[in-house]
Order: sequence, then structure tokens, then C-alpha cells
Amino acid sequence: MVLFGFFALVLVSILWINKAVRMFDKLIGDGQPAWVFIEFTALTLPAVISGMLPIAAFAAAVYVVHRLSSDSELTVIQATGYSPFRLARAVLVFGVMVAAMMSLLAHVLVPNSLSQLRLREYEISANVAAQLLSEGEFLHPAPGITFYIREITPEGELRDVFLSDRRDPGRTVTYTSSRAYLVADGAGSRLVMVAGMAQTLRSSGARLYVTYFDDFSYDITSLLSRSGINLNKVSFAGTGELLRAPEAVAARTGAARGEIMVELHGRFTGALMCLVAALVGYSTLMVGAFSRLGVWRQVLAAFVLLVIVEIGRSAIVGPVIAGVAPWPILYLPALSGIVLSLVLLWLAHHPVAWIRITTGFRRRPGGAPA
Repeated sequence: MVLFGFFALVLVSILWINKAVRMFDKLIGDGQPAWVFIEFTALTLPAVISGMLPIAAFAAAVYVVHRLSSDSELTVIQATGYSPFRLARAVLVFGVMVAAMMSLLAHVLVPNSLSQLRLREYEISANVAAQLLSEGEFLHPAPGITFYIREITPEGELRDVFLSDRRDPGRTVTYTSSRAYLVADGAGSRLVMVAGMAQTLRSSGARLYVTYFDDFSYDITSLLSRSGINLNKVSFAGTGELLRAPEAVAARTGAARGEIMVELHGRFTGALMCLVAALVGYSTLMVGAFSRLGVWRQVLAAFVLLVIVEIGRSAIVGPVIAGVAPWPILYLPALSGIVLSLVLLWLAHHPVAWIRITTGFRRRPGGAPA
């Protein structure tokens, strides 16, 4: 468990930093405070952790068995009469513990955190003040839009405003004004600029048109609007609701029945994969005789076997979503991993059978086995 925590911490940190850097650039670029970044990163952690738990369980099981084998402790334990099946109890208990953690994440924390994250994204995207009212910063509230305010007075007046609209490839419009006001009405939000200038640069002909105005109203509703945020996604639904009323979830989210089944049973198979990853890593390293070169070949074989199981798990998702295959086959990769582990443990418990499989029947000229 200690090594599992270490590997999980390292793997989650690597993936989380990658996501956090991109999120930091987006949020800070939109003028959001640091506490919003902390909140968003905290809400993304459950999904990141759930993706790393099977790998961490596999790495912990492989590392422990490798150390036991390298230090000859595994040989001593087996010499006292402990079979590979008896030693597998510890790995089984470890896998069940990790599977319980994964179940808590998949059924409770991940759906709630994702729905809360999407809701907070919607609230922030609809908050005009959070996007535009920031002094001394060049903000990009929408693609092709740059906005700048030098100063905001206590009365709400915007001083020295700069607005560049580059959404039209054929022309670029730049607005500057000494004063401006942000006004919200029933039709949307408008930026009223006073005593300013509009410069229009057309790509065709490279012509610049300058217009001076005493007051000008610019509709900012379009540049603040985001693409519709769907708060009714399958991944946001609770497991109980998916079990009780899958048809209602499909009608609300617009998802096919296959997507509902993949989401529902994927939460159960994800927990099983934590157990399978630990068992595959342990059972593969138990096969084979002692070698001074270590068990690096078994480690590589364990990694390949786990990759094959994961590929099989990903391959059957498509047919289930399309409705070509029934949902019970989603459990086939996990069951095949458990069967594979049992076969490897049987071979480890019967080394003669393993030697015959790997080397074949080599006989002396007289017919006696070599």
C-alpha cells in the first residue's frame, strides 16, 4: 500500500501538472483569480486519480514481487511451503482495497466533481465582470478578441479602453476610447464607449479607415457567449439513476442506450481492472526459475499482458455503443485477466509443466529425458 501510494502520487502529479498548466493559462488569461484555479484543479483531481489507480496497483505489485525475488526472500518463503496461490491472498486483498477506492471514485466523486466543474465553467463564462473588468491586463474573452482597461473608477467608469476585434478574416476593427461604461439590459450586454475612435483595416487593398465618434455602443453579448454547455451528460448521472432509469437518462442527455451501458458498467469494470492489474503483475513474475539477471523478462511480459487486456477493453466499447454487441461483454476483459492470472499461478505452482511448455521435450539419444 505504501508503494501504491507512492506510484499513484507520482503518476497523478505528472498528469495533473499537464492539465493544470493549460487550465492556468486559460483561467488567468481570462482574468480569473487564483482561488478559481485552485477550485478547478481540485475538481479535476478525482477523474485524474481514477485513471491512474490501475497503473499504480500494477506497478506496486510488480515492484514488491521484484524486490522479494531479488533479495531471495521469495525463495525462502516458498521453501517454507507457501504456494503461489497462498501468496496470492495478499495481492488479492490489496487489489480489493484498490478496487474499493476506485469504486468510491467512479460512483460518487467523479460524477459529482465533473458536474460541479461544468457548472462552475458555465457560471464563470456568464460572468461579465469576471471576464472584462480587470485593470491593466490584456484579456482574451473570446477567440479573436483582445480587451484592455487602464483604470476602473469607484463609480464604474472605464478609463482608456482598447478593444480589438479580429474575428472577421477580411478585416480588423480596433476601438479606443477615453471613457466607457458596461451596460446590461434585457437584450444582452453592451459596451458604451465615449469620445473614441474606430480603426478598420481591410485585408483586400490594405486600406485603413478611421472613424471618430462621440459615443458608440458595442454589443459584447456575442463575444461573451460560449458554446452551449450541456449540463446533462451521461458521465454526470449517478450510478443509482443509471441502474433505475437508464431510459430516462438517455432521453434527458440525448445519448444512445449503448452509451448508457458503457458508462454504467464501465464504473464497475474500472474497479475490477484494479484487481486484475495487481493479479497479472504478481502472477507473471511468479512464473519462471531464478535467474541472476533478474526478472526483467517477466516484468516486460507482465506489462505486455496488461496492455493486451486494456486494448481488449477499449476495443469492445465501440460495438456496445453502436448496439452491435450486448453490454455483458464489457466484463470480458476483466474476466480474461483473472483467468490469465489463474493460469499463470498454476504454471508457477507446477514448474515442470512450465519447463515443458518453454523448452519442449528434450530427450537424450537413449530416449531418457534430458
